[in-house]
Amino acid sequence: MIDTHCHLTFDDFAPPMCSGGVPGVLARAKQHGVTGCITISTTTVDCEAALAIAKAHDNVWCTSGVHPLYSDEAPHVWSRMGEVARDAKCVAWGELGLDKHYEHPPFALQRQVLDEQLAFIKGWHSEAGRVLPIVLHCREAFEDLCPVLRDSGLDCTRMVFHCFTASDREMRLLLDLGSMVSFTGVATYTNARELHKAIALAPPERIMIETDAPFLSPHPHRSTRPCEPWMASITAGVIAQRKGMALPAFLRTINANTERFFGIRVPEVDAARVEGGHP
Repeated sequence: MIDTHCHLTFDDFAPPMCSGGVPGVLARAKQHGVTGCITISTTTVDCEAALAIAKAHDNVWCTSGVHPLYSDEAPHVWSRMGEVARDAKCVAWGELGLDKHYEHPPFALQRQVLDEQLAFIKGWHSEAGRVLPIVLHCREAFEDLCPVLRDSGLDCTRMVFHCFTASDREMRLLLDLGSMVSFTGVATYTNARELHKAIALAPPERIMIETDAPFLSPHPHRSTRPCEPWMASITAGVIAQRKGMALPAFLRTINANTERFFGIRVPEVDAARVEGGHP
């Protein structure tokens, strides 16, 4: 399996904060059956750093986009975002979306940046003749974001709601759009009862697994920072149990989902390593 969403450009993964830097992170992930990563962009500057990391390592890919909580870090150079997307190592847009959990950046600004970004992506698809999927960030804003996506003219089946932590109501909204859903270590928390109900609704063929590293380490490492990509192996095991699936079958399913969505090949995985994901 791979970690479909992490932030390897963050300082948490640079020495001395992180042993061995990014190469060390990738080596530890491989020891636990996590054989690749997608490092996610947050700005039109960060996307270039993400691409550099992806090009420096086998089985690492990147995205290109502006995170809603970075909406106030102007200027947003959309042409630069588009140039990164032209590289074969860039496999998606994002993460982009809306976030009402925090007061800043202002929601109106987030919406403005989102609208500009979606319009740019739609035009880029027409010009480049290449359509990339979209990684979405949506926190406490499903009723705001879903209509925007539906009216965007973009294919909602080519979108994934990353780090889903909401309830069964929000799960139904994204499933009605035809979108994918991705789970983090929050799914392993015993007190995430509403999320557990939502997981029960998610069809296995619509699920992907991520860490959102350096955030959201899974149980029993909840207080650990940074979360690292290897910890996706723990989350995979927990979700497999909640879906009533044997781990090898679940891994085959999420790998097929990942390959279909991002257009990449997931390196072979040793299910026994994933099952024994704890160090």
